[in-house]
Amino acid sequence: MIPGSAFVTGAAFVLGLVLGSFLNVVIARLPKRQSIVSPPSRCPRCKAAIRPWDNIPVLSWILLRGRCRDCRARIPWRYPLVELTAGFLLAALVQRVEHPALLVPQAAFVLTLLAVTWIDLDTQTIPDALTIPGVGVGLAASLFGPPGLGAALLGAFVGGASLWLVGYAYERATGVPGMGGGDVKLAAMMGAFLGTGGVFGAIFLASFAGSLFGALLIARGKGSRRTAIPFGTFLAPAAIALLLYGDTLYGWYRSLVP
Repeated sequence: MIPGSAFVTGAAFVLGLVLGSFLNVVIARLPKRQSIVSPPSRCPRCKAAIRPWDNIPVLSWILLRGRCRDCRARIPWRYPLVELTAGFLLAALVQRVEHPALLVPQAAFVLTLLAVTWIDLDTQTIPDALTIPGVGVGLAASLFGPPGLGAALLGAFVGGASLWLVGYAYERATGVPGMGGGDVKLAAMMGAFLGTGGVFGAIFLASFAGSLFGALLIARGKGSRRTAIPFGTFLAPAAIALLLYGDTLYGWYRSLVP
């Protein structure tokens, strides 16, 4: 934990809001292979550029009542949701990170996972531009703290290989494509940050949540056993939970096992 006060946590929350605003651009543009730097943010309907004072995270959305100032088109609720989520994640991270040197790479990790969650939900793809550099950042961060370089290397290999094998076996058995390459690279990034135990824990949580979601779709008549589910949308939040609250979750799990 980084020693500090409510000021440090508050500052992390505000920084998260700002970075969350940028994440909205990443989520919207990166899957389309568009620049995340230019042109400036604009309304997709009337193409009016977003004024700087209308781009204050969350607050602008509230003041504008969720509508474009020029054409009154609705601004999706997910924009402030992403910003708030990023703020809460960074506030939680500064309270739990084990060493100050890990703060920046772990912040990059959780924000990348947040972007992956929404991108995979929208497009059922996970851009290599997020996960492949993430593996390198995770390995570099392991030089300064857990899980350590050896465990990070093993975690990256085992995480990616395990999902690849699951996808290969599923496709051989059913003829339906299994895990995509994006999921495999995402698991490798998770393993670099979390180690072998952490990535397996995240895969378990994501599989459980994904199974419940799939069962719900089938029960409501909106899917079948062959319906593709964006696994990264479950895998990424599971990795965030393990990074921030892994000890608590493992303790709770052990208490359930006789």
